[in-house]
Amino acid sequence: MAGRPQPTELAVVRQFEAAGFRAWPASAVHYDGTWVIRLTAGHPAKRLNSVNPLDPNDMKDLPDRIMRAERRFEAYGRPLTFRLSPLAGSALARLLDAEGWAVFGESMVMQADLDSAAVQDAMDQIPLKDMGRFVSASMATHGTDATLRAGLSEIIGAIQPEVGLFAIEEDERPLATAICVHDGDLAGLFEVATAEAARGQGHGRRLLLSALKWARLRGARRAWLQVEADNFVARRLYETLGFSQLYRYHYRRRVDR
Repeated sequence: MAGRPQPTELAVVRQFEAAGFRAWPASAVHYDGTWVIRLTAGHPAKRLNSVNPLDPNDMKDLPDRIMRAERRFEAYGRPLTFRLSPLAGSALARLLDAEGWAVFGESMVMQADLDSAAVQDAMDQIPLKDMGRFVSASMATHGTDATLRAGLSEIIGAIQPEVGLFAIEEDERPLATAICVHDGDLAGLFEVATAEAARGQGHGRRLLLSALKWARLRGARRAWLQVEADNFVARRLYETLGFSQLYRYHYRRRVDR
């Protein structure tokens, strides 16, 4: 979305932002005007611990609101972090620029049509029913610190839409993992990873296609995901599956924190 987003474009962004909040829920959510303040004590992920402005025209009392948000983050032991999508508008970005806030973690929201032949012809795979088994597999493929196990389990357990937990395993060794959240006509992909020793063998592609087929059979018609903009390997994989960029967002944080 180049230039100033149009109202129809912002409506699409709002749809996907709302789907993201439902699909990957924070443990605590507060509102300050149209700012959604998400905080999660058990997991440090930025999107679970960030201020998400949802209206570019909601610019009243910015310094006071930033101070209030900072107090909430301090209570959780987290650095105040803004996540700026196209819904944040330019005025807030200019203020943060003027105050020297750092820009980092630029990411892309990508979408794809689920009516493709690749999805329809994908191998059927039944999602795991054992959340503990999936969490162990996901942590292994990501190389996640064991201290985050309870936090990840809590997040997955709190997801309200239908959830599919997918894994490819060989001799009880996880090769690839992904979460697919079916929410109406949307299917969101999360926690996608392939074990380092198993990369380049097509496991990730096969798993994602099976997960998307699972969602399509339940009524989803569009898939979406979030990926860091500089993760070119993952982006190439997603592009081969028919994904294209919908919009971008990035994070802001004070440089002295």
